[in-house]
Amino acid sequence: MITPILLCGGSGTRLWPLSRKSYPKQFVPLAGETTLFQASAERLSGPGYAPPLVLTNSDFRFIVTEQLAGAGIDPGAILIEPAGRNTAPAVLAAALWLQKSDPDALMLVAPSDHVVPDAAAFRAAVAAGEDAARAGQLVTFGIKPDRAETGYGYLELDGSPGDFAPRPLGLRRFVEKPDAQTAEAMLASGRYLWNAGIFLFSVQTILEAFRTHAPELMAPVEQAVAQGQPDLGFLRLDPEAWEAAADISIDYAVMERAANLTVVPFAAGWSDLGGWDAVWRETGPDAAGVVASANATAIDCENTLLRSEDEGLEVVGIGLKDIITVAMHDAVLVAAADRAQDVKQAVAALKEKGARQATEFPKDHRPWGWFESLAVGDRFQVKRIHVHPGAALSLQSHHHRSEHWIVVEGTAKVTVDDEVKLVTENQSVYIPLGAVHRMENPGKVPMVLIEVQTGSYLGEDDIIRYEDIYARGQGAKG
Repeated sequence: MITPILLCGGSGTRLWPLSRKSYPKQFVPLAGETTLFQASAERLSGPGYAPPLVLTNSDFRFIVTEQLAGAGIDPGAILIEPAGRNTAPAVLAAALWLQKSDPDALMLVAPSDHVVPDAAAFRAAVAAGEDAARAGQLVTFGIKPDRAETGYGYLELDGSPGDFAPRPLGLRRFVEKPDAQTAEAMLASGRYLWNAGIFLFSVQTILEAFRTHAPELMAPVEQAVAQGQPDLGFLRLDPEAWEAAADISIDYAVMERAANLTVVPFAAGWSDLGGWDAVWRETGPDAAGVVASANATAIDCENTLLRSEDEGLEVVGIGLKDIITVAMHDAVLVAAADRAQDVKQAVAALKEKGARQATEFPKDHRPWGWFESLAVGDRFQVKRIHVHPGAALSLQSHHHRSEHWIVVEGTAKVTVDDEVKLVTENQSVYIPLGAVHRMENPGKVPMVLIEVQTGSYLGEDDIIRYEDIYARGQGAKG
């Protein structure tokens, strides 16, 4: 049995403004109807696969469960990382967790933000590496390159990959992201594959590799797992112990130092969607090289991506060449196509000036649903709030604001101090400043309401929780 290890804590800044720290690219339907995370979970499921073990952070824990449920997949353990520590501590934590329940398991470690159109071919490649993994090899998967890409690391093979059929081959070394001239030479040689960052190995093999090549990680990560605290269906790794673990990738910590390495080639299509140029390639440019979303129109454009993420916002390009334009209602990106990898510089610049668009997604996702701000002014804010069927916000109060709720879809069960009542479509209710209140959706369809806040301070951290079915603590998200 193979246990998928899904890593989904990254922020995907090169796909700003659609991907942001509060809601990164793995949870967004970038190249199809399902999200990248859902597609990854579906690809690594079926006969021979155990339920996935997921590593994520606290803010994403309910998004993970909601999206897995939407894909019809029951997760195994979900480990909550107290802070980002790169892939080595995450993989080690997963191995230590699995050692307790299935010490003979094979682990298939995969990022959750990649596109692999042919899932069956990928599972066949995994099957081709199983025997080597069971025999004690650290198996990695290398992608057949189709261009001299400078944004990926490479894997140098011992010999020629031949027809790139999936089979275990000798791996000579890992190669850092090259410059353009070096990438051209490696492509021409035919002995290099792109490093996909996907690995297959047994629990015992990877634990021994950590003990040999990165022993300094063992104690803090072992302690973080052993002292982890159950939280609903999650395990929160111990923050203090986790903080002591080095911030290092599994490539640097283990793979580049190990001798028992094997690579399986994969030539059936892959992308890490590491920039808008990759999205342009994966979403099928037309004869003129244009990709336009439903709410975008291209007139006499070439090699251009036009994308609107807001149904009420039309984007029109005229006479554009080699341009990327991505529009949301709170931010618009316009960039030269050959500067796609520099979008992260825009995020850094926005952070420097204190713009919330740098990190905050327009829709704020919570375990009960989501909300978005429609208008913000001096001492007032208007929100649209979407509550899932059967979901409930916490019982709470505010120090600095009062609220008016108007139900526009479904029925709300509303608690205000000692009064509980049903509020239906076109009805409203007033929540005085300081009142203890809760909103619930008792129905079987989504409930939507408009909230008008008024007060001297409207920040999300002005909240005191008294009861919460999601066991969140205090603070904006708990």
